Amino acid sequence: MTQHTASLRPWIPELPVVCVGDWLPTSVFGYLHALCAYLRMIYVALYLIFFSGVEYDVIFCDQVSACIPVLRLSRHRKKVLFYCHFPDQLLTQRKSALKKLYRAPIDWLEEKTTGMADMILVNSQFTAGIFKETFLGLREVQTDVLYPSLNTHTFDQQSVEAQGLEGLLPEGTSCLFLSLNRYERKKNLGLALEALAVLRSSLPPGQRAGIHLVVAGGYDDRVTENVQHYTELKDLAAQLHMEDCVTFLRSPSDSLKVALLRGSAAVLYTPSREHFGIVPVEAMYCCCPVIAVNSGGPLESVADGETGFLCEPTAEAFSKAMERLVREPQLRRDMGQAGRRRVRDKFSLQAFSDQLYGYIVRLSQ
Repeated sequence: MTQHTASLRPWIPELPVVCVGDWLPTSVFGYLHALCAYLRMIYVALYLIFFSGVEYDVIFCDQVSACIPVLRLSRHRKKVLFYCHFPDQLLTQRKSALKKLYRAPIDWLEEKTTGMADMILVNSQFTAGIFKETFLGLREVQTDVLYPSLNTHTFDQQSVEAQGLEGLLPEGTSCLFLSLNRYERKKNLGLALEALAVLRSSLPPGQRAGIHLVVAGGYDDRVTENVQHYTELKDLAAQLHMEDCVTFLRSPSDSLKVALLRGSAAVLYTPSREHFGIVPVEAMYCCCPVIAVNSGGPLESVADGETGFLCEPTAEAFSKAMERLVREPQLRRDMGQAGRRRVRDKFSLQAFSDQLYGYIVRLSQ
């Protein structure tokens, strides 16, 4: 049961998904997004409890905890499992007194309602630590880690032949690096460009000519930061004299993304203190090594020296790892195969399902 029509395309076609309250606003004149999200989820919870007629044993609540008190109103009290991706209050800024005043009750409500769940799961050990640092009143509450899964079917059904890279890359490209993230400043995409510049300076001219970087990511021209940061990155490439060495893509299709992952020597994952980050998992499943910052979720998803490299967030550290992969093609292949095995073992839908089923059985007893 969801509040978004976009969620009506489930991973499992046989799984019925009901959309409730999609007519409710997501904001008021571009403001009050959090409040609207809370109200929409409360509406969904009210519908589930009092009008849906659905029989259930456990309620799985994702991301927004404000509806948990409503879910507890059921005449036949059922257990509630809450999956916390990251504390919502850490995902927004408070630059004005008015914003601080607006967020104060919402932040209080987030902590109180999260604590009402019968079981709390988080998406990484990193998020578990942030959870306890943020929700001081819940420090004694047990949280278990359930790593997000990858819908591998989406990647398996995409055809590289159907969406190739011809015409996208310069002729003579022999080694492709890929940065895959949203066009947001906190993603530190400029690090990928700076690392490429350092790498090119360390290679002989003949080898340097075949190195290319694709910066691809989610982009919405209605989002000011997306527009501004895209321009900033283009300007940075010009300042580094690398206009011919970098290709920028905005909101690439799934098939193109898979083709890029399969055709790259490595993914450069540049955010620091990322909650979990699904991109490294996607890359590893596509047999693509990952070069990531040594903090946050990648510490758990990437096996350093086995499926990629974990580095300090500096151009020099990233370029050193990139150079190893340029000079050692066999290492690229070995890391790629190791990455695919790691995803199948730890981050597949089957692994996620088995672990989640265990939690649900434990909760329903």
